[in-house]
Parts: sequence; C-alpha cells; structure tokens
Amino acid sequence: MERQRSFSFKPTRLLLFSFTIFSAIIFLCFFSIWVMTAVPSNARVQFSEPLVNLVPTPVNVETLSGFSRKNSGDGVKKPIVIDAHLRKRENASGSASISVFEGIQRRDNESEVSDEDTNKNGAVDGNFTTGQESVSNSTSFEKIEVHTDQRIEEKKNRECALWKGRWVFDESYPLYTNQSCPFIDEGFDCGGNGRLDKDYMKWRWQPQDCDIPRFNASRMLELIRGKRLVFVGDSINRNQWESMLCLLFGAAKDPKKVYERHGRKITKEKGNYSFKFVDYKCTVEYYVSHFLVHEGKARVGQKRVQTLRIDSIDRGSSRWRGADIVVFNTAHWWSHFKTKAGVNYYQEGNQVHARLDVLTAFRKALTTWASWVDKHINPGKTRVFFRSSAPSYFRGGQWNSGGHCKEATQPLNETFNFDYPEKSIIAEEVIKQMKTPVTFLNITSLSQYRIDGHPSIFGRKPEKAYSSSIQDCSHWCLPGVPDTWNELLYFHLQSTRKKRFRE
Repeated sequence: MERQRSFSFKPTRLLLFSFTIFSAIIFLCFFSIWVMTAVPSNARVQFSEPLVNLVPTPVNVETLSGFSRKNSGDGVKKPIVIDAHLRKRENASGSASISVFEGIQRRDNESEVSDEDTNKNGAVDGNFTTGQESVSNSTSFEKIEVHTDQRIEEKKNRECALWKGRWVFDESYPLYTNQSCPFIDEGFDCGGNGRLDKDYMKWRWQPQDCDIPRFNASRMLELIRGKRLVFVGDSINRNQWESMLCLLFGAAKDPKKVYERHGRKITKEKGNYSFKFVDYKCTVEYYVSHFLVHEGKARVGQKRVQTLRIDSIDRGSSRWRGADIVVFNTAHWWSHFKTKAGVNYYQEGNQVHARLDVLTAFRKALTTWASWVDKHINPGKTRVFFRSSAPSYFRGGQWNSGGHCKEATQPLNETFNFDYPEKSIIAEEVIKQMKTPVTFLNITSLSQYRIDGHPSIFGRKPEKAYSSSIQDCSHWCLPGVPDTWNELLYFHLQSTRKKRFRE
C-alpha cells in the first residue's frame, strides 16, 4: 500500500507566503490613496451630458493686416477654412475641463473670412465654399485639456488682432466735446459747423479677441512725462494729433499751462506745432510732411517744375530726431491727381522720370524713409509707429467732382467687404525689412466701416459752407474716429511699459 502524501507546509515557507500576501495588500492600499489624492475633482469625468459635439466649429485665421491681397487672376478671395471637430461642450457652470480634438483644413493662405461673413449655407461675400471644396494640405490632431479660467487668462495674454472686431454703441462716449477742447480746427469741428446728429461720436471699437483700455488722459500724460510725442505726416495725421491734444487736455489741472510754444493758432495753413504741457514737462508736436520725402524743383526741358525727390528724406527731418515717441504716416497725397499722374514728377538724383507708377514711387519713397529711420533713430530712446492709410468715402465722384457722403449717419454693416489698400501692404513689407523696430498701427480695417465719421458738408462754418459739389469725405470729425486710433496707440504704449516692468 502506498504511503499517503503530506500537504503540510514547512514553517519557513508559511512565513514567506504570509509576508508576500501582506505586502501586496499594503501596496494596493497606498496606491489607491495616492490615486484618489492625485486626480483633481474637476478633472473627473461627468456623464450628465453628451461627451462630444460632432458639428464642425469654424475657426478664423488672419494675416497681419486682417485683409488679403486681391488675386491677380480672377479677383476672388479664397478663404482659409479651419474646422474644429469633436468639441466637448462645457457644463452649465462653465468650470469643467475640456478635451478638444482639432482637424485643420487649409485651402489657401492668400485670404481669410470671419464668422460674421459666413452664413449657414457657407456663403462668403457672395462666393460659396463648402468643406468638401477645401483641399487639405495638412491635418493635425491635438488633445488639449485646460480649465475654463486658464483659457480666459491665455486669451488675455496672447497677442490680439486689434484691427479685427466691431463698433459698439456706447453712451459714455465721447471722451471730450468741441466745447471742452479749444484745439479743434474748423475743418474737423463738425458739431460747431452745424452737424446736429451725435451718434457718430458714441461708437467704441471692440476687438474680437481682447479688450483695449479706455483712454486715460492722466496715465497717458504720465507715460509721456518729460518726453516728446511727435506726429509726422499729412493732414490725416494732423487729425489724429488734434484728437490727442483734446484727449490730454481734459486731464490738465491748469488750462493756462497748456499752450503752443510759438503762439500759433491751429489752422490748415500752418504746418508745424509744438504744444507744451508744463506740469508734465512734455510736448505734443505735429510736423507736416505730405510724402515724408523732399518736395523740390528741377529743370525739365526749358522749365523748372515741381518734383518729388523719392530718394531724399524731407528737409524738415531734423525736427523729428530726438523724439521719444513718433507716429509717421503718408498715403493721402499719393494719388495720380496730386502727383501729376506721375508725369515728369518723380525724381531720383538728377533724373526726373518721364512717367512712373504711383505705387512704384510710393515704395521707393518709403524705402528712403526706412533708411533714414534706421540711420538716425535710436531704438533705445525712440518708439516708432507707422499708421496705416485711412479710408476715404466719395460716392458718385471724387472730392472735386461731386463725390459725397452727407447721407451717412451710421457705420456700415459688418458684412461689408473691403479691399485692403495696396499702400498699406507696401508699408508693411517695407517695415518688415527694417532694422529699427516699428509698430504698424493698423487703423484701416476698423475705419472702413465709419462712413458716418467724415465732415461731409460740415467742414466749414455755415456762412462759409462748401458748394453742394464739394464735400470732405477724407478727414474725420472730432470727437470721432481718430480718438479710437489714439486709444490703440495708448494700448501699445501701456503694453510696452508693463512688459518692461515685468522684465
């Protein structure tokens, strides 16, 4: 008979087995506690609503200008289409974390559209586009997990496209009146010249992706304390300069301590002004320069004719040097009418071009200006701005042939589509090649909608009113649109100061 096997354990094996089981239990307990404490409560999955929304969400893409160059072939703008897929809705409290999977489809980098320009059927400015028509050059999928508050903070911190937004009616505007500011010359004093409607003064620009601060005159004066703020350019820059004077004057404790250093009264005839704010030891100056380059004369055949030296900076440039903040512009005078259609007008060296295209001459002149800035401006001392061209609105003709804008009392609808001016494109291209940092102050896009902001027939006193065939649809009423340009300038100066303080 076989002997029965024994199933007893030796003492050492029993001890080893018990220790292993006990260690595993202890490890599982500690691991469970660590998991519970490490995962935040707001990241735990909630199933109270659908996890994903399969409806594509359009996202905008903008170039620096906010507008695109026209296609040379058919003139039709081709939109960039970006679709975001599988986007989880936030819960009612707005505090849940989100996961986003984005599929990006790019059709063409020459143009862009905004949400407001796209209707439910995919119509964009009269041209139709669908998701199927878009050709995908690249597709990326990225999972993003962020808290709502964190997304808001990132929205505040990222660079904002200031030119992209809308006009909002705001009863708290204007920031001054023609009664409170003595510096508005006759051509911009629409209220004083008989314009009765007031709405054109009450529109505030609201960028889409950020907020810009309301202009604070006291803070602005502190920013320029002991400094020179200089505007150089044509009469549109004088428009902006007068706006700045009016904005700052409201914070002056003693009006008698704000005066023109040479006793000049502001008119459209005299070109150079320097206003001193005594309590802040600063000046706000304007120097006329229609083209930024030298207007002279040269002999053509037997005659001496007026020419524009597009290879030589304006003779008054010595006054611009040493400024702490300088705002340049030129565009308004670069028309075929004001440049004799380019016939025997543009000069380089001793050569007067028999004929030269205005845009070619404009680029050459801006290159001359850029070279002067790179050579004579110290970027450690001077902050340089270049303001883009301001739109004109002459319906039914030009300024001297029956063009008008009298009927406009409200901004144009946001669905209007505008071509970005070629001169502004050229200016951006020239600035990008410069060694000196220059901030391009893009006011073209936002000003395009403000057909209601021009003086029209209210650019003179009623007793000196224009004839019915002449209206001013180029300059701007004050208070008005140029105040917004200065709010953008203030925003840039504020941002620079904060950045330097953090550094």
